[in-house]
This record gives sequence, C-alpha cells and structure tokens, in this order.
Amino acid sequence: MRTLFALFAFLCLIPVSGQDQLEYQQPPEEILELATAPLAPYVWMTDNGKYMLMLYRSAYKSIEELSQPEMRLAGLRINPKTNTGSRTTFYNNLELQVPGESGTRPVTGLPPEPRLADFSLSPDEEKLALTHTTATGVELWVVELATATARRLTGPRLNANLRDVVNWFGDSKALLVKTLPADREALVDRSEVVPTGPTIATNDGKKAQNRTYQDLIKNPDDAFNFEQLARSGLTRVSLDGTSSEWMEPGMYRNISFSPDGNYVMVTTVEKPFSYLVPYYRFPSRTAIYTKGGALVETVLEVPLIEDLPKGFMAERTGMRDLSWRSDQPATLVYAEALDGGDPAVEVPFRDQVFTLEAPFKGPGKPLLKTRNRYSGITWGTDQVAIARDYWWNNRNTKTYRFNPSDPHETPVVLSDRNYQDRYSDPGNFVTRRNEWNREVLALDRRGRAFLLGDGYSEEGQFPFLDRMDLGTAETTRLYESRLEGKMETLIDYKPEQDELLVQIESPSEYPNYYSRSALRRRAPRQLTYFENPFKSLQEVHKEVITYRRDDGLELSGTLYLPVGYNPDSGEKKPMILWAYPREFKDKNSASQNTQNPNEFTYPYWGSPIYWVARGYVVLDDAAFPIIGEGDAEPNDSFRQQLVANARAAIDAVDERGYIDRDRVAVGGHSYGAFMVANLLSHSDLFAAGIARSGAYNRTLTPFGFQSEERNYWEAPEVYYTMSPFMHADKMKTPLLLIHGEADNNSGTYPMQSERYFNALKGLGATVRLVMLPKESHGYRSRESILHLLWEQDRWLEKYLKPESGSAAGKN
Repeated sequence: MRTLFALFAFLCLIPVSGQDQLEYQQPPEEILELATAPLAPYVWMTDNGKYMLMLYRSAYKSIEELSQPEMRLAGLRINPKTNTGSRTTFYNNLELQVPGESGTRPVTGLPPEPRLADFSLSPDEEKLALTHTTATGVELWVVELATATARRLTGPRLNANLRDVVNWFGDSKALLVKTLPADREALVDRSEVVPTGPTIATNDGKKAQNRTYQDLIKNPDDAFNFEQLARSGLTRVSLDGTSSEWMEPGMYRNISFSPDGNYVMVTTVEKPFSYLVPYYRFPSRTAIYTKGGALVETVLEVPLIEDLPKGFMAERTGMRDLSWRSDQPATLVYAEALDGGDPAVEVPFRDQVFTLEAPFKGPGKPLLKTRNRYSGITWGTDQVAIARDYWWNNRNTKTYRFNPSDPHETPVVLSDRNYQDRYSDPGNFVTRRNEWNREVLALDRRGRAFLLGDGYSEEGQFPFLDRMDLGTAETTRLYESRLEGKMETLIDYKPEQDELLVQIESPSEYPNYYSRSALRRRAPRQLTYFENPFKSLQEVHKEVITYRRDDGLELSGTLYLPVGYNPDSGEKKPMILWAYPREFKDKNSASQNTQNPNEFTYPYWGSPIYWVARGYVVLDDAAFPIIGEGDAEPNDSFRQQLVANARAAIDAVDERGYIDRDRVAVGGHSYGAFMVANLLSHSDLFAAGIARSGAYNRTLTPFGFQSEERNYWEAPEVYYTMSPFMHADKMKTPLLLIHGEADNNSGTYPMQSERYFNALKGLGATVRLVMLPKESHGYRSRESILHLLWEQDRWLEKYLKPESGSAAGKN
C-alpha cells in the first residue's frame, strides 16, 4: 500500500504540458441547429384550474453571467453584489392562459430584460409573487392573474441568499420577505488581508465521517462573510407597497405559515459554524411566532451536526422533520428516532411521530411508530391519514393508513415493497386543496382515495388511475392509458369534476397538456399547442430494445438509428453507448424496463442524441445495473458487472446488423464518467470514451461515495479496485476528459480529472482534458455547452470515423 501512495504522490507532481489554448468553438451545423432550438415554456396550472402560467427561459446562461462575482460559502454559491444564488435559473417572460381559451395572454408591466425567480402563488390563487434580480439587487413583484398585469412592490432590497425569500400571509393581502439588514458590515476581501495566524480545526475524539462536501467555510474570514450574507430582516410588505419590520435581523433559513395563517414557524442558523459540513448542518433554532411577530414558543434547538452515526439511514436524535399538519389550523408534526439515529441498532420500530398543538408547549402527543425511517404523511381527515417510511439498506418502503384521532389503533400497512421494484408501484395518492389551501387526501363521498401510477410492467408502460377503499385496501382501476404510438403522463385528478389532467407526447410530438374524463367516455380536450422544435429528428427511428446479460439478467436501452439510415441496407455504422450505473439489491428490480419508446425525443445539453444527425447509432440510457444480493454489496463485483453490461449492449445492437462493433464509443457524466474510465481500463470493447465531471480516485472520497456506505478503512480493496486512477497503466483507449472548473458536487472535485489526466499522460495514454471555466457539475453557459458539443464531435469523428475505416486506438 505504501508503494501505491508513493505512486500517487509522484503522479500528483507531474506537470500538465502541451495545453491547447482555444477560444470557444461551435459544433457542426446539424448539432448547432438542435442545440440552439428555443425552449417551450414551463407550465404551471393553479389548483383551482382557473389559470395556466407559462414561464419562459433561455436554454442557457451566458459565460458573462457565470463570470459575475461569486462567493462559495457553507455549501452555497452567492453573488454578493445582487444577494441571490449565483447559479439561480432566471425566467425572462410570463404568459397566462385560461383553460378553454385558444391562446395565451402576455403578462404586461414586467421590467425590461426580466430575470424572474422565487415564484409564489397566493393562498387565494389570484396573485403570483416573484422576484426580479437587477444589477444591484433583488426586487419584489406581484402579478394580478385576472388582468395579467405585473407591478413592482419594492426596490432591490431583498436578501435571497438563504432562499425561502417570499411567503404569503394567509389573507393574500401581504407578503413576508427577507430584506437586507441596515447594519450589514462590509465583506472581507481575503486577497487584501495580511494573515494574523493559521486556520485551525480540532476534534475531541468523536468520529465525524462526512462526505467530501465542497464550497465549505475555510477560515474565520469566510465565517464572517457567510454571517453577513446570511443575515436578513423579515419585512411585511402589503400589496400597496407599504412595508414594516416584522422581525429584527437574523440568519433566517426557513419560514412557514400555519394552515390558518395565525402562526409562523421560523428556523434560524446559529453559531458555531463548521469547516466540515454545509450550513444546513450548522446549529439551528426553530421558534413559533404569531402572525404579528410575537414569540409564542421556541420548540427546537439543534446543535452542530458533524458526527452522525455511520450509514445512509443515520439521523440525529431529538425532534426532526418539523412541519404543519395540513388538515388542522395550527398543529405541528415531527418525528424522533427510536434507535438513537443509529441504523446499526436493532429495534422493532425506527421512528415515532408526534403532534404538538398550539400553544406548542411541552412534549408532543404520540401519533404512530414506523418500522423504517419516517418519510412523510399525506393528511386526510381526523380519522384517516397515510404515512410513509423507507429503509435504504434493503430498499424497503411501507405505506400505512392510520387514525390520527386514536394513536392506540394499530396502523394498517397498505403496501410493503421494494421501492426499486417499479412494476409493483401502486402509485401516489391524489390530493386536493382544503379550506386552508393545503394539500390533503382527495376522498370521494364514501371516503375512498385515488392513486395515480406510472404503470410500468413487463408488457410496457400503461399509466393508471385507481380508486382505493382505505378500509380494505382493495383498488378499482378507473382509467388506464392505452394510447397507440403515444406516451401519456397522468398529472392530477379532480374527483368532483371527474377531470384528469394529462400530458401526451410521441417521439415527434412535443408534450402538450390535455384534460380528459376518467369515467365518462369523451375525447381529451387539448390545452396547450407547443410545436416540436427539433424537426430534423422527427423521422428518426427509435425503439426500446431488450437483451440479456451473460448471467441471464434482462437489460434494456433506447436505440436511435441515424437520420436517413435504412435499417435494411446492411451498412455498418459507428455507435455511441451512453449510460449511468445504478445499484440494486435484487435481480428482479434490476431487470425491469422503465423506458418508453413513445417518449418525445429531446436532445438536452448533455444528451448523445445529437449524433444521430451525424451518422451515428446511439444506444441511450443503456441499463447498467450493479447488483449485490443478500449480504453481498453491489460494489463487491462492480467492475465485472460493468463489463458484462457493456458487452451485452454491444452484442444486442451488433446482432441487429446496424453497427461496426470495432467503432463503438462509451460516454457518461458524473458516476457515468467513472463507469467510462473503468470500462476503458478493464475491457477492450470500445474505440474511444467520453467522461464528463467524474471521480477517478476513491481514496479521495474515503467516507463513502455514491451508494457505497463502507469507508475506505473497512473496504480498502473495493476502493482500490474501483478506482480508475489506480489502474491508469491499463488505459489503452483514447479518452476525452471534461470537467467544470467550479464543480460543486460532493466527491467530483475538478482535481479528480486533473490528477487522472496527469497519471494517464505520465503513462503514455491517449487523453485530452477540457476544463470548462466557471462551470459547475452540470454545465450552464451557451459558450461552454456549444464548445462541449464541438469537443465531443471532434473526438468521435477522429476515433470512430478515421479515413482508413478502422478505429484508431482500438485494442
């Protein structure tokens, strides 16, 4: 092992040489046309069904936007000039449609060049609050939906750095917003500070096994800056623009009104801060106030959380998951761990749920116990509610019907299943808005509930609407989608009107919204009319293929043939295989097919589908299950299963006669990039690879990664075997490495690609490293994404379409 780490230290010192200095490039016209197609709007329908809001945005930011000032503190990325998240997605236009009308109405009165975010619908669903970010700060605006007019309520004085910026008072006549405090101090520019001493971190012997978080506080100056940026006042702003201080400045994290609007639950970030974990694990205080701002009770104080027990199901002790009970005016709900928060402790019940009524003093009333970790409740009536739990280690989830009025009544288990088993998924309970504008179970006159399900099965996908008798748990199918050549997604159901809101699409038809009846036989009524922006792909052959791995496991992938390709021609084309590994605890779930050939063909920025326009066969979303049944962990045989998955996929397409199997490339992003590097190191199946924003040395993520719970010292061979960096000497296939210089994802530090490139270069491999300035784990700017597509196209053309007709770099 000493030799291993000596090698690592040596390779870290190898300088990068032979860099290419390029300006941003653009891909070929076939790809550029698709990549720059305008986006259809995001559609938001109000629960009362009166309005459909159309929110428009650009597909990309600009590199200029990503180059604005940015401070990375405590897990946040903040623009200190505007006081909002530096990576916030802004919308640039709003339109409104009344269902039944043929066209949309533009919202008038919006500011020039809008940068809109933080949308919040009023309780009466007649107004939409939102923010507009100017060059100097964040403004509060409101849209009157009846007239489709917008107006400004405040100047640029909101503080959106800790999110949860806009909250409506219950009467829909005023808003509670976070505003910049008058006593904010100037931020410290560390580049101009002369150090007065070292930065020191200590530990008193407790185990603090945390993931490798990024953007953390690193020194006292960072801590000072975080506090200044996180502090805000709470201000009441009326719809006429008048405002008054509601509460003095603090580091306000979450704000939540009670259903009746008479109380407000406020959570603040407290000190001490940490160099190890993000702000949401800093100490916090949760208190209840009246709607006028008077303190009622402090209900929870949480210390700094640096040392949870080991395991994904670990939890802190004490009250957690505080929320308001949706079917009562002002009752708190919370859970407490019965196992000390330690998943290694064997107990009959993991959690207990409590309620606490106003005035929120003393211990709460026990409500029910869950066998797994509590994950939420859908409230119904005083006699009926639905609770959910889950346990990651065995992938189990349970759904309970219980009586909130009688904690002594034994809850009834409605479903007990593996949550990765999509074929057995009973669906999600349909909800409705109650008199307090909160989501509760939608029940018919006989107290029966409704479920909307995705409908995956061995025969295909058939989304459904079921009605459930909550007393017997028996279901009756009211509707099942059987559209030929189209995909239908069931979004919402209103039992009183028998109105089912759906989205219908096909490979060449953009998803549009429709209203249909579940019980009455009538044709669906179209609500939106979005056109296909990717016309050049609408005739592309697309199918979901199934095939078997060498151990008999059934796999699947979505196969696209090149534009204009004749499947009967016998012509052998190059292929791109794109995938992402997923861990399972049983073969049955791993073999299930959840792909639909009728889904709209949508080439988003990271998609390989663009290359069907360049003469490539594409096998997208190829199934790459990694299975560990019983006591075995999936990663114990990670490499072997990766190679078996890849070989099965290539064999399946090759048997159809479409491809030259000597000209196949493999690509992936994040954990998919990790997959690519492993496949190229441990197989001879590919002619080239594309790995974006991956991690390649697992000793740099020693306290777990992805779905691996064991730390490095518990399973050193697993970490070593799975790390492509440790096997860089086996790389013989051309590899394109791409990474965002500002990657904030846990574990995928930019250093992972830089060090891996240095190792490969030092060992003589064919490799290219592209570092995208200002980009995070997912890429955002137009310049970066078009250059990314150019890099990928150039790599594929070079190694899958050489002039000689044979794949360069293939072994």
